[in-house]
Formats: sequence, structure tokens, C-alpha cells
Amino acid sequence: MSGYILAIDQGTTSTRSMVFDQDMRIVGVAQQEFTQFFPDSGWVEHEAEEIWHSVLSTTRMAVAKAGITLRDVTAIGITNQRETAVVWDRKTGEPLHRAIVWQDRRTARFCEELKAKGLEPLFTEKTGLLLDPYFSGTKLAWMLNSVPGLRARAEKGEVCFGTVDSWLIFKMTAGRVHATDATNASRTLIYDIGENRFDDALLDILSIPRAMLPEVKDCADDFGVTDQEAFGAEIPILGVAGDQQAAVIGNACFEPGMMKSTYGTGCFALLNTGTDRVSSSNRLLTTIAYRLNGETTYALEGSIFVAGAAVQWLRDSLGFIGSSAETDGLAAKADPHQRVYLVPAFTGLGAPYWDAEARGAMFGMTRNTGPAEFARAVLESVAYQTYDLLEAMKKDWDGASEKTVLRVDGGMVASNWTMQRLADILASPVDRPQILETTVLGAAWLAGSRAGIWPDQKGFAEHWKRDRRFEPEMADKERQEAIAGWRDCVSRCLTQRG
Repeated sequence: MSGYILAIDQGTTSTRSMVFDQDMRIVGVAQQEFTQFFPDSGWVEHEAEEIWHSVLSTTRMAVAKAGITLRDVTAIGITNQRETAVVWDRKTGEPLHRAIVWQDRRTARFCEELKAKGLEPLFTEKTGLLLDPYFSGTKLAWMLNSVPGLRARAEKGEVCFGTVDSWLIFKMTAGRVHATDATNASRTLIYDIGENRFDDALLDILSIPRAMLPEVKDCADDFGVTDQEAFGAEIPILGVAGDQQAAVIGNACFEPGMMKSTYGTGCFALLNTGTDRVSSSNRLLTTIAYRLNGETTYALEGSIFVAGAAVQWLRDSLGFIGSSAETDGLAAKADPHQRVYLVPAFTGLGAPYWDAEARGAMFGMTRNTGPAEFARAVLESVAYQTYDLLEAMKKDWDGASEKTVLRVDGGMVASNWTMQRLADILASPVDRPQILETTVLGAAWLAGSRAGIWPDQKGFAEHWKRDRRFEPEMADKERQEAIAGWRDCVSRCLTQRG
């Protein structure tokens, strides 16, 4: 047995593939961006076939860089952008509409109509989620109602629905397997996370035919074998998890009370609550952290729509920086006497506000405000939004305390300035791991442990190593004043009061 694990990280703007050796070291990496489509205001789409080809391309490049062939790979793990919805022909494997991305807001009015009917409590009770365009269910309902002939074909069993993991598994196995894992299923708005099954009552409300749904498996499970002709070799797919849950696993947050936050395009914080399915009174999400050996571990989750995307805005739309790496140094030069805030509600506000119609704004600008102050406001907005999430978690569950240590990952955590400001605003330690690629590491561990060549949970947790701990340094008075200013700014952006 060669001991190589291939992990596919299918993200919102790019696909990455990584090869790990038996000692969990990265030995080959490849990444490829793909096209973003914005056909209308608030709409975001992907071409599912382009995503599939990006997987084929990056897996081959990563394997080549590792100096091996696909035949040397023992198992494959997949992690993916979670709520993005794909529909395709069961026989041909051809997509029947562009994938509707998790960021897409086209179903906001439909969600409001469902809320007006008093249905949100039912959805929340069963799924742990809120009625928001973010989740897959209303996206699927929109496609069924908008694509000519799709509903009739779906009712006949001719159409498959899935999140991106299901789409990739189907393509990789040449259509032999239509499956997903419990974490991705838990984000569809139609999956009962207590009963661990798709719910008939919710399917009926959204008029979704059960025949188009995938089989739901554990995160470490048998998801079929890749097809020689379609993929290039026969390799078992043994691990699948949505990207944020994969980061929980990759950060070894296996004990109740452990928390991770991923800073990529958006920011997603998950707090492990163990076997306790904690219902939030503060508009957080209750979700499945992972399901292993048939046992479900739950989490409280707060979702921030814009984190790294605000840095991209600073670069691409405003032209204040030439590369994202410049933001750190620019923010450090900002005038400390100016308190400039960015509320980055470019596509609405996520937890704990859940205001789909809110829009972004800058506050506190003076004649002397320039690129440095904008950069600082962009980075600080991430810290303030994380603060909102952590405070909500503390109110919802006693396991979240002042001593909670936040484990972080994602592209933004390389910024020492941002991580220090995060610790200051949270008044809690922030731990940055040695391996920043924790999302893809989590997917790799699921496959490697299932294959029997990587350690179990306990052994993997012991393998986790910290690069640096950021301790709070800001005076409490300054911190409280900064937070009060942030809350005032957010209140001015909300369309849904109270």
C-alpha cells in the first residue's frame, strides 16, 4: 500500500487538489480558478461542468507534482462549497441549469413568503437552519419552478439534485453513485438533523420530489470507486465533508467546547457541542459537525458572508492594493485617531442578523481618510463580525465560555495584524495552526483514517500543532468603545429592525 491520499477542495472561486503522504505531509498541490457568473442583481452561478474539469485538471497536476501516478493513490477525500445547488440528467450526467451558488440571493422573496406563513419554526426545529436564500432547498425549488420541464422529469426520477460533492462523486464514478454526506445534507433545508433523513413534510412544502435526492452517508464512508475512463484510475472515495465541517475536523476540534473559524471568501465559525443539539435563541444555526461510525456530533454555527471578499473588493473594485498581502502593512499605517468602520453587507448580513436586504456602508470617514484607513476597516470588520458570533454562542450554550480558544484557518489568518486584532476584539486567545490548509486536511483525514493508513481521532488530535497564539492586548475601555461603534454602524444598515 503506497499510503498517498488525494484530497479535493472544491471552493467558491477555485478548486485545489492536494496529495498527502502517509505521514500527513503535503507533497503535491495544484489550484485552478473558474468563472463566476452574475446574471442578475444578487445572483451568483457556476458552470458545473467547468467545476468538474477543474477537478480533473488539478488532480492530475497535484499527482504529477508529487512525483506519483493516480494508481499510487490509496483513497480520495472531498470537501466542497456547501449550499451550492446542482441539478443534472441521471443518464447523461449533463447539468440542466447552472449551479446556483450559496451566495445567491434570488430566493429572498420566497423565503419571506414562507416566513409570513409561519413556517420558519418548523424548518428550524427539523433542520437547525433559518429560512434564508443561503441554503440549497429554496434554490432547488426555484430551479424546479423556473426550468421548463425540469419538475416533470424530476418526478419521473430522471434528474439528480446534489450539492457539489454529490455532483463530483457522480462524475468520478461515471454515474454509479449518487450520494452525499451528513454535513452537506444538513445544509439543504430539507434534512432532519435529529432523525438523519430527508424530511417529507419539508419536501412537500418546497414541492421537491424525493426521487432526485442523494443517499446520505457518514463523513468517513464508502462513496464508490472512481471510474478508470472518467477519472483515470480506480480509487475508492472514502471521505466527504462540507468545507466548514472539514475545517472543524482538520483543526481537530473533536471535544465539546472547541471552536474553529475559517477566514476565506466568507467567515464561518463552528462550536462543537458534542451530542447536544443546541437550539439557538440568537439566530445561529444548529448543524451537524460530523457523523462518524453512525454517531452524530453537532455544532453551533455562525456564518459571515463577507471576509476575504472584502479584501478582494479593496483590491479589485477600489484599486487600493495590488495584492491581498499588502492589506496587512497598509492597515498598520492607518491613523489610530480615526475610527472608520466597514459593514460589509455586500450580499446581505449573515448571523446573527440574517438580513438578506441589508447593504454595505462605510462610517466615520473624514477628509483625512484614505487607503490605509479603508484597509484597517476591512480587516477589523472580520474581527467585529466574529465577535458577534462568539457572543451569540455564549448566550446559547454554557459550553462557550470566556476561556474559549479560537482555532483559525483560511487565507486571511496569515495576516498577523488581523489575528492580533481578532484576539483584541474577542478578548480571547486565537490559535493559528502550523498547517493552515485545515479544510483539505480534514477531508484527507476522513479518507486516510477510513483507509486505515492515518491515525484515529485521538491520534490525529495529538498530531495538531500550533504555529502561534495571539493573546489579547487591547485595553478593555478601548475595546468596549470600538464594539459599541460597530454595533451602532450595523444598526444603521439593517432593514429588519428588532
